[in-house]
Amino acid sequence: MANIKQQEKRVRIASRQRAENLRYRSTVKTLMRRLETAVEDGNAEAIAAQHRELVRWLDKAASRGALHANTAARRKAQAARLAGSTAVKADEKKTAAKKPAARKKTAAKPAS
Repeated sequence: MANIKQQEKRVRIASRQRAENLRYRSTVKTLMRRLETAVEDGNAEAIAAQHRELVRWLDKAASRGALHANTAARRKAQAARLAGSTAVKADEKKTAAKKPAARKKTAAKPAS
């Protein structure tokens, strides 16, 4: 145990900072799980809202030092990939329902 006043103060401060960093990391994990659940449900509005909130928390955590900047960037990329995959699936369903337009055939140019 610290026996100098300043050391005791640093122990208190470090404990408070550790708890704050844990809160950020835990919240980011929770928001990632919520995004995955929204993706499984397939609700586009919920996916967009969860993705926005997750990115906001990742940026906050990185700016305050709770997460390394590269870790935050990697998780944002994972979240974008996850959110984007459902958007692609939804677009595929929409385009599969529509018939593709017939392509116009162009006459071959005569050789000169």
